[in-house]
Amino acid sequence: MGNDIKEKMDEFFEYTAKFGEMYPEIAQGFMSLMGGVMQDGKLGVKEKELIAVGIAVGLRCLPCIHAHTKSALNMGATKEEIIEAASVAVMMAGGPGMAHVIEVMKAIEAFTEKK
Repeated sequence: MGNDIKEKMDEFFEYTAKFGEMYPEIAQGFMSLMGGVMQDGKLGVKEKELIAVGIAVGLRCLPCIHAHTKSALNMGATKEEIIEAASVAVMMAGGPGMAHVIEVMKAIEAFTEKK
């Protein structure tokens, strides 16, 4: 299961790079925005990644769920913190959020499994 998510992430980044080659202004603009937001401020990057996980679940964006779950783990978030952040989206989004919190759980497993 973990390899499937990792393969999807690799494919996502491959096509994101291709998009960036085709439309560099758009890609650079987005990356600039993301870089400006995802840095320590009044909230730390870890907290921002947890917020992003919740929003990704609420929006039902699988690549976003996978990417921000991985980033949250890399920022030191625990499995419990990530699931709790995702649970806020379940409260706000109902059944669709519940269906997508499963993707958060799969991503945690994929990105924390022993190599």
